[in-house]
Amino acid sequence: MTHHDTEHEVAIRPRTSADIASAASALVAVHSSDGYPVEGVAQPEEWLSPAGLLAAWVAVLDGRTVGHAAIARPSGEEAVSLWTNRSGADSESVGVLARLFVLPEIRGRSVGESLVQAAMEYAGNHGLRLVLDVMTKDHSAIRLYERLGWQQIGNITHRFGEGQHIDALAYVSPDRA
Repeated sequence: MTHHDTEHEVAIRPRTSADIASAASALVAVHSSDGYPVEGVAQPEEWLSPAGLLAAWVAVLDGRTVGHAAIARPSGEEAVSLWTNRSGADSESVGVLARLFVLPEIRGRSVGESLVQAAMEYAGNHGLRLVLDVMTKDHSAIRLYERLGWQQIGNITHRFGEGQHIDALAYVSPDRA
């Protein structure tokens, strides 16, 4: 049997305030499947808009949000200090890739990759180098970043909640210059 159902296209576009509720529902689904974010999602809509938010994107399929990514200004992340100490870069020239997730049932369709590429393009256009931290348990995310040329710049401890912590890796985006 041939499968010629026209593959529904996932669109990546800048997030609007109208997207927040559906992005929050997607986040809750991702958390129950993957345990991401480790902080939990008691306030999913607030979590989607970290302090210093510069830009955010959604992946949309048939009118529903199936993925999300954001860039925020540095606010004390260990990945930022690792990169600025190593590179001599000013933290003003650094953005933090954050809040990246894709619904489990959509994975394998390069949606995460498209979201990261949208963020990298924005960073390139705004003279920013991106850093992120990823939990060592999130193997598929690590493979995605490495495939896109991100470099590991160190091991860190992601701290959250009441004295909880989890091992993480810090990465920096490829140099586009």
